[in-house]
Amino acid sequence: MNKITFSQAIDGYLLFANARRLSHHTIRDYVTTFRKFQDFLDEDPPIEEITSKQVESFLAAQTVSKKTLLNYHTGLSALWTWCVNDKITTEHIVRKVKRAKPEKRDIKPYSQVEVKAMLSALNHSKPYKRPGKRECTHKLSQVERTKAILYLLLDTGIRASELSNLKIHHVNMRNRTVTVMGKGSKERMIPYSARTGQILWRYLAQRENDSAGDYLFVTIQGRQLSRTRLLRMLVALGERADVPGVNVHRFRHTFAVNYLRNEGDPYSLQIMLGHSTMEMVKTYLNIAQADLQKNHLKASPIENWRL
Repeated sequence: MNKITFSQAIDGYLLFANARRLSHHTIRDYVTTFRKFQDFLDEDPPIEEITSKQVESFLAAQTVSKKTLLNYHTGLSALWTWCVNDKITTEHIVRKVKRAKPEKRDIKPYSQVEVKAMLSALNHSKPYKRPGKRECTHKLSQVERTKAILYLLLDTGIRASELSNLKIHHVNMRNRTVTVMGKGSKERMIPYSARTGQILWRYLAQRENDSAGDYLFVTIQGRQLSRTRLLRMLVALGERADVPGVNVHRFRHTFAVNYLRNEGDPYSLQIMLGHSTMEMVKTYLNIAQADLQKNHLKASPIENWRL
């Protein structure tokens, strides 16, 4: 019997991943990892002949962040888990390779001033000059769409991919909830405020001819608003508003930290964010508690009265 090669194993795993309905984003990242590893091998050996040393050498040769290295390890581990379970190979070599520990990045929620600046910058372009004319601006299109995106991100903390994949029927205007499909194809329902409901209603009122199965947020051409276009749109908004470092995940951080600052329940937050553990919620909780300590110092009669 012919031995299954690495490329054949990839093909088999992708059939499995699609049957399991893994997200397109996850599958795309895994395929990138598989192709990089295949290029590193410079051949197409039987998968059972690949060693943990080769995986270790591959990871060591990459000039990327520790977070990306961890993603590579995760992708290869998923492939070998499937191979072992399907008896394509007997040994899970990737588990023998130490996982990279990603750097802990600072969590920087947006301030109220920054959010208001972004909302104020929705309507017009940055000022610019034309030859022989005074500095001017021009009105921007799809303002209601961009505003609805900002409100929904701030009010629910959903991920970029989750927002991109939303369809009109995922929004329940009567109950003020949005249903998202998160990591691992796990569905969750998240409430939003009455104010966000107003903004969404105003945006959807412009799309009265669209059907419930259409994407909620679309381009001018009516196509799905991809994660890449979403990021470009937000970066441009940040530039107009003079807010540095604008990205989707900072909206998620902002929602989470302010939810806890305003005495929201950590366990409810975990469910809304779609986290499988409380680890990230604890990080948000530490930030919120640090704020409480700072506020206590400002307000404490012992400190203010210098007793």
